[in-house]
Amino acid sequence: MAIVGVRTLAMAIFVITGTLMVGNYHSVSAESCKIDVPGLVLQCSKYVSKSGPKIPPSLGCCSVVKTINVPCACNLLTKDVEKMVDMEKAVYVVRTCGLDVPKGMKCGSYTVPDARKEIVA
Repeated sequence: MAIVGVRTLAMAIFVITGTLMVGNYHSVSAESCKIDVPGLVLQCSKYVSKSGPKIPPSLGCCSVVKTINVPCACNLLTKDVEKMVDMEKAVYVVRTCGLDVPKGMKCGSYTVPDARKEIVA
């Protein structure tokens, strides 16, 4: 995978893990949100990829996910990121790792569903 692709995927993972939206949108970056992009790619990419089944994340993935500033990270979501990451899986990962992702919240074009409807494939 190209360096740009890896960075985009990593950004997507963090953004998706922050599936809460904040009311005011402003330009932010992974750096300004203090997102460990390499850590996310290394630990979490296989859990949110478009291919493969939905599986519970590892402890390593959750340890990285739990450091995310959810509202800040969600502001990073772009259409390009959404093309690379399965949003349903990403919300599942975030919730499985213990972060609150309320039903109806939007992150990019994705609206978070009710947690009770999530099923591990």
